[in-house]
Amino acid sequence: MHSAPAVSYPVGRSRFQGWLLVLTGLAGLLVGWIWFRQSDLVGWRQGLYAATLLVTCVMAVQAWRRSPCGSLRWDGQAWSWTERDVSVCAVLSVHLDLQFFLLLSLRTDTGSRIWLWPERRTMAARWNALRRAVFSHRGAGQVLTANAEAALVQVKS
Repeated sequence: MHSAPAVSYPVGRSRFQGWLLVLTGLAGLLVGWIWFRQSDLVGWRQGLYAATLLVTCVMAVQAWRRSPCGSLRWDGQAWSWTERDVSVCAVLSVHLDLQFFLLLSLRTDTGSRIWLWPERRTMAARWNALRRAVFSHRGAGQVLTANAEAALVQVKS
């Protein structure tokens, strides 16, 4: 089986992820409002709910605003992530595929995990090439993992 051709795809803050956060926050607000309306007495539980909802929404928006912006690259053999002129090799995992966007994670060689939400609207001309690379690299990801494990064994020896 042949590997997918090389592709480089820009990834930034996801509009879809932003809307998902807004809708989730509004759903939480609606549930809280219904609960408040049905309660005879507003007490500490409702206050705790409101505070928790507020803190959670603020943290989610901050995380979204700090989303990684860079370039995801498949060279035919391995994945790499480039952000601010720093490039790292990584093993890619697909967590969600809704055709117009993907939820991916990259496990870098340092062990950190980067979450990415690439969207078709960012660069429609390269979207199909990215999807081919994402879904045809299974063997390459396993080879990278095997190579990393072999290197770790050599270090421990």
